[in-house]
Amino acid sequence: MANDLEKATFAGGCFWCMVEPFDARPGIKQVLSGYTGGTTKNPTYEEVCTNTTGHVEAVQITFDPTIFSYDRLLDVFWQQIDPTDPGGQFHDRGDSYQTAIFYHNEKQKVAAEASKEKLKNSGKFNKPLVTKILPASTFYPAEEKHQDYYKKQSFHYNLYKKGSGRLDFIEKHWKPSIDQQELKSKLTPIQYHVTQENGTERPFQNEYWNHEEEGIYVDIVSGEPLFSSKDKYDAGCGWPSFTKPIDHYQIKEKTDTSHGMIRSEVRSNEANSHLGHVFEDGPKDKGGLRYCMNSAAMRFIPKDKMREEGYDYLTYLFH
Repeated sequence: MANDLEKATFAGGCFWCMVEPFDARPGIKQVLSGYTGGTTKNPTYEEVCTNTTGHVEAVQITFDPTIFSYDRLLDVFWQQIDPTDPGGQFHDRGDSYQTAIFYHNEKQKVAAEASKEKLKNSGKFNKPLVTKILPASTFYPAEEKHQDYYKKQSFHYNLYKKGSGRLDFIEKHWKPSIDQQELKSKLTPIQYHVTQENGTERPFQNEYWNHEEEGIYVDIVSGEPLFSSKDKYDAGCGWPSFTKPIDHYQIKEKTDTSHGMIRSEVRSNEANSHLGHVFEDGPKDKGGLRYCMNSAAMRFIPKDKMREEGYDYLTYLFH
C-alpha cells in the first residue's frame, strides 16, 4: 500500500555510489539522487559543488518498512561510508560530500542515534564517528543524468568507485575476513571444495536438488540469505534451481571461462562463496533465468525456524 511507504534520506559522499546498495532491493520502491540540507532553492550540481549552498549530495529512499526496515537501511548506509571523515568521502573533498543521516520522524531519529552508538561501541573504528544526525529538510532531486548513474554509465561508475578508494575501504572494513584453516574445520570436504575451490557436486546426488520444503537457503559460510523455496523449481538438471535470488544485492556474477565454456558464475556478495551458475533457459514467465546452485554451498532454514535463527524479516516471503 502506498500509504504505508516511508522515506529515508542519507548523505554518503558522491551520490552516484549511494544508489546501487539500496536500489531494486525487496521493499525499496525508489532511490533518488539529490541535494538537501542547504539554503539555496533548486540548486544545480555545479552550484552544490562550490560548497556555498549548504547542501550535501544525498539519496532519498522510498521504502516499505514491513519488508525492508529502517534499521536495515541504516546498516546498509554505514557499510558504504567512512563515518570518521569530517572533510568529505574518499577522494571527494568538501562540505557537499560530508556524511549525514536525515531523519523524517522521531522514531527514525532514535533508531539512527542507536545505530551510531552501536557502531561506536563495536570497536570497528579507532577515530570518532563524525556522521551527523539531522532533521530532514527539503530534498531537491538531482539532474536526470545523475539518476541511476551506476546503470547508465556502469563502466565509468565502476572505475570511479574503485579509483576513489571507496570500494577498497568497504572491502577492508565491512567484508568478513575468512580464516581458511578455520573454515576447513567447519565445513565438510565437499562444502569447502564447492565454496572455496569453485567445485561442482554431482547432479542428482546432492542434498537439495529435489527438496520441496518451504523456507530459505542461506550461504553455508556467512549465513547471508540467497534463495527462497517460493522461487525453486525442478529444472531437470539434478541441481537445485531457482528463478531469482531473494535479494539481487546478496549475489554477484562474474564471467567464468573454465572448461572451455563461457558462463556466468554466481557468488555470494558477503562471503564471496562460489554458489553455481546462472543460465538463460529458465521459465519465460518468471523472467527466463535459471540459477543453478550447488547444495553444498547452502544451508536450508525451514519456514518455521526462520524467526529463531534471525531471519524473521524475511517471513514476508511466505505471507
